[in-house]
Amino acid sequence: MNDLFDRLQSLEDRYEELGELLSDPDIISDTRKFTSLSKEMADLRETVEKYNQYKEVVQTIKDDEEMLGEKLDDEMASMVKEELATAKSDKEALESEIKILLLPKDPNDDKNIIMEIRGAAGGDEASLFAADLFGMYSKFAEKEGWTIEVLDKNVTEVGGFKEIALLINGDSVYSKLKYESGAHRVQRVPVTESAGRVHTSTATVVVMPEEEDVEIDLDPKDIRVDVYRSSGAGGQHINKTSSAVRMTHLPTGIVVAMQDQRSQQQNREKAMKILKARVYDYYSSKEQSEYDQNRKSAVGTGDRSERIRTYNYPQNRVTDHRIGLTLNKLDRIMNGELEDVIDALILFDQTKALESLQNE
Repeated sequence: MNDLFDRLQSLEDRYEELGELLSDPDIISDTRKFTSLSKEMADLRETVEKYNQYKEVVQTIKDDEEMLGEKLDDEMASMVKEELATAKSDKEALESEIKILLLPKDPNDDKNIIMEIRGAAGGDEASLFAADLFGMYSKFAEKEGWTIEVLDKNVTEVGGFKEIALLINGDSVYSKLKYESGAHRVQRVPVTESAGRVHTSTATVVVMPEEEDVEIDLDPKDIRVDVYRSSGAGGQHINKTSSAVRMTHLPTGIVVAMQDQRSQQQNREKAMKILKARVYDYYSSKEQSEYDQNRKSAVGTGDRSERIRTYNYPQNRVTDHRIGLTLNKLDRIMNGELEDVIDALILFDQTKALESLQNE
């Protein structure tokens, strides 16, 4: 425990140092430096506040125990004992909160994400389920105050999505949606099923942190770019010019095709955004796979082939198979009320991370 509080004291010292630095005119005039230090201070704020609360509670316990060593009347002794019990309970809770705050932070947690949803097994029904998942995440994003930009989509004849790629912008998007990668299974009676039989279909979700130029540098020599005429809806104009773009990252074989935008430049920009995210995901997944072999990941690797969740419509039930969580409120979850599922996944992951640290 002493090592823990030595670390907390050093964080508090750094927090105070940052406060002084941010009032320095030289720092204020350097926008990049000021922004970097401001972010560092904001990241430390909650931990330092909890540490100060902890020190106050420890002092209260010390004072109360000293008072109980003195001669007190019954009423005063009862009050002090009650305060002492509350302080000890608060101390235990704060220790747990502080340990979680000190866990190594995923460097991607603060980032926006690129999410890809694809209809998988189940034909038309799978594409319709992919559209339902898109609606679920869109409603959740709206509740969180995030914004969604559709980067690319392939609509099926029945109004579902063969695939759809979207950019979700907002506060700490990756930290909340990173557990959504994997195969999502739906059990329900399709609208096309006349006999009323329940069918099982799947859609896959891939969540990737949005990568900026400074974070992943793709060598132009490693990218082959092909341009061609767009196909599909859009009238005559869309077929007159070679506005569609296909980018191939030669070292990994990853291909991104984009024709959703009117101009070749717009398609190039969006294709590059998705390509960067996919290449980053490719390399980081390989690293994560090696890491998971050593520390069997509690929540799962998030591999797109791993069945992570089942949505059972007849029973209004959602089950997350990684943590054994079952909730009988599918209707509300599909309406964007994902908080209970996401909070449970985060808590489970944090608990396992704490256990892992304690066993090291």
